[in-house]
Amino acid sequence: MNLSNLKPATGSVKSGKRIGRGPGSGMGGTSTRGHKGAKSRSGYSRKRGFEGGQMPLQRRVPKFGFKNINRVEYKAINIDTLQKLAETKSLTAISLDTFIEAGFVSASQLVKILGKGSLTIKLDVTANAFSASAIKAIEAVGGTATTC
Repeated sequence: MNLSNLKPATGSVKSGKRIGRGPGSGMGGTSTRGHKGAKSRSGYSRKRGFEGGQMPLQRRVPKFGFKNINRVEYKAINIDTLQKLAETKSLTAISLDTFIEAGFVSASQLVKILGKGSLTIKLDVTANAFSASAIKAIEAVGGTATTC
């Protein structure tokens, strides 16, 4: 054996179809595209979702639901989270900047304080919105809930 007689195993290498090279190749004439129709033309590309003329899925299935374009999205933070934050950082006042520094929200997000949990520390809380139960819990321990 030497480099001059090396060749691949039989059946492992297959030459590609030479389409459109005359009738003798067996793939001339229509170049394996069949007769007429959109798919036989040059430059054909099937539209996304096209199902051969059958009514496409996105048109068969009805539209439903509603997106309110005026919806205001708040990041919810509970009273028990305020309690933990105040204890760990020994705070008496919590504002939006405190939430941003702690990593709870980004600068563009709005914050709403919700009433889950219990509060034992007197806190002055500033946020974009409060639930009724959160205001009640904050004021019960002598704190203030201020909307900004």
